[in-house]
Amino acid sequence: MNALKAHVENGQIVLDEPAELAEGTKLFVVVSAQGDDDEMSAGERAELEAALDESLDDFEAGRVVDGASVRAMLRAIG
Repeated sequence: MNALKAHVENGQIVLDEPAELAEGTKLFVVVSAQGDDDEMSAGERAELEAALDESLDDFEAGRVVDGASVRAMLRAIG
């Protein structure tokens, strides 16, 4: 899932870039708590999206560890 950047204009949500969404696609809109000064650069955003895509690939391939196992590994280290 990719985030869509938008702004409010005359009380309506307007996308900043075109989005290829199927008619009737349901969306959840979350208001960003960050100001314009806190946004990522295009390179940082691309890097984040690539990491998220890689994580989704790992999840879909079953390359995951449950939370209890992670906590146990961290306890063993520290």
